[in-house]
Amino acid sequence: MLPHKFIEQRLQQAVTAVLPDADVTAVLVRPCPDPKFGDYQTNALMSLAKARKLNPRQLASDVVAKLDVADACAPVEIAGAGFLNFRLKPAALAQTLQGAARGEHLFSEPAAHPRTVVVDFSSPNVAKSMHVGHIRSTILGDCLARTLRLLGHRVITDNHLGDWGTQFGMLLVAWKRELDAAALKADPITEMERLYKKVSAECKANPATLEAARQELVRLQAGDEENLRIWHEMIALSRVQFDTIYQRLGVKFDHTLGESFYHPRLQPLVQELCTKGIARESEGALAVFFEAIPPLKEHPALIQKSDGAFNYTTTDLATLMHRLETWRPDEIVYVTDARQQLHFQQLFAVFRRWHPEAKTKLAHVWFGSILGEDGKPFKTRSGDTVKLSDLLDEAEERAYKVVSEKNPEQPEPVGREIARIVGIAAVKYADLLPNRQSDYVFSWDKLLALNGNTAPYLQYAYARIRSIFRKANVGQDVSPVPTCELSDALKLDAREELALARHLLNFGLVLEAVADDYRPNYLCNYLYELAGHFTSFYENCPVLKSAPELRTSRLVLCDLTARVMKQGLDVLGIETLEQM
Repeated sequence: MLPHKFIEQRLQQAVTAVLPDADVTAVLVRPCPDPKFGDYQTNALMSLAKARKLNPRQLASDVVAKLDVADACAPVEIAGAGFLNFRLKPAALAQTLQGAARGEHLFSEPAAHPRTVVVDFSSPNVAKSMHVGHIRSTILGDCLARTLRLLGHRVITDNHLGDWGTQFGMLLVAWKRELDAAALKADPITEMERLYKKVSAECKANPATLEAARQELVRLQAGDEENLRIWHEMIALSRVQFDTIYQRLGVKFDHTLGESFYHPRLQPLVQELCTKGIARESEGALAVFFEAIPPLKEHPALIQKSDGAFNYTTTDLATLMHRLETWRPDEIVYVTDARQQLHFQQLFAVFRRWHPEAKTKLAHVWFGSILGEDGKPFKTRSGDTVKLSDLLDEAEERAYKVVSEKNPEQPEPVGREIARIVGIAAVKYADLLPNRQSDYVFSWDKLLALNGNTAPYLQYAYARIRSIFRKANVGQDVSPVPTCELSDALKLDAREELALARHLLNFGLVLEAVADDYRPNYLCNYLYELAGHFTSFYENCPVLKSAPELRTSRLVLCDLTARVMKQGLDVLGIETLEQM
């Protein structure tokens, strides 16, 4: 058992002994913000004391009297109004690292109570280019899914495509009138965007064209053979573009179900909401009102327009029910931009009224915008939306320039592959590093820098550790885990060795925090700090030139650092390189 889990277990037992009625699930330990106070800390006793009108310091004393963690810790310290500080004994620290070196764990353990979690992310629109606006949802959603899977949860990823609605009526009009077959073959998305742009403008200027588009949509929804054939072709051509970009990003989905999949459920759903008195008529439309929810009081949720059409709320309610019936999740996570906050507040409120018995947790994980260096929304120089494929191309080209300058003798195919890995990683990391709810400025110079908190810096840090084993003639297969016996003995005497070892121990706790708060930036900062601890260790503690016994111990630390770095970067969706 990992030290923090051992301490937590014993602490919960001690709290139960003092307060038999207490809910101890929230009695947890976390890393000390300042190492001088210890390795782990808990403030849970203060809230327990407050709820019972007890003296928190006295409660802390009573719990410590029942607490036995002497196997792993020095005497527990009570601090402030009732904090408990825990300091690991060097032997317990070394024992945990030895277990990791033997492959028993990598400082994390599978969740004691695995959950089924659906993660809804990316969600591009058919017949349109994926653009820079899709990158945050795609990368953040993929990272959260990877984190949850690593922690032992059952994760189902679902890409909810925009493949239904008014725009397809317009596209059908334009497709039938003036499709350029050669242009469609050469660049399907550009041709479909050209058609849509032209017919959209015409619909605004000409009511007859708008009516024609409505009629084409009605025929599509009624199952017209020709319209369905064209629509399926639009989807297939779009999927080729989507799949190409997802492959470049290393992103995979378990399911890709578009809005059209749920269309048959919409009318019965609306009827049920009306029958149950949840929805009512308003100015010819049907809506759900929220008189009892002050933030939503002025924002009723429309579920059917006055012309009979449905909208996002209707489709999302049907989607939610399908997921509950099909996968029975404990949690559904929606990863979208901040502009959809009101929509999801309405969606969740309608669902809770419709199915008050449902226990599934619903989470809207929203994020801020990407800004250019001028502080405005990130655009091309001409003011157009930046296509995601163009952004990734430019990332790889800029990375190739950096790689070529650093190693001009390198064969071009090798340099191109390194540039691909570094360029894509740089874009991903720049997106995951900020607090997701903040806007961030996209800067090529910053995200491709080989120093500072960037992906290239961390990839280089990993490659540098791997080079130690090549120089030591250890692990000739250049695998992440050396083949020599490294787990027999550990000597943690130097301050830098202890700091690095203690930081390694927190890897699992950081992963849990990422999953709990949906914030990959915790992991980014952890890995950056890990690289800093390793640099300090390597500069102050000779590895290859030290005495044999010390050399083996320090190689263990090198190996574990590389393994945690590789695993952490993989959770972020970032590939590593053995050499840069």
